[in-house]
Amino acid sequence: MADVIDTAQERADLILASQIQAARTNVAGTSAMFCTSCDQPIPEERRAALPGVELCVYCKAAAEINAKHYRGNK
Repeated sequence: MADVIDTAQERADLILASQIQAARTNVAGTSAMFCTSCDQPIPEERRAALPGVELCVYCKAAAEINAKHYRGNK
């Protein structure tokens, strides 16, 4: 007979599996040929590595710095 801990572990496993599946389905997409921010070409290697990419490396780095600043992280 399953106890409370076994039931909780099964539930955690199901939640984790559904989160992994959701993350895998969100990645699929067509990558942009040009950055949507600065209109510079996005290298083929970046587009192949990150399906659905829309920003070049420099604009993505700037966006992450801005997001970190607005969240209040240092």
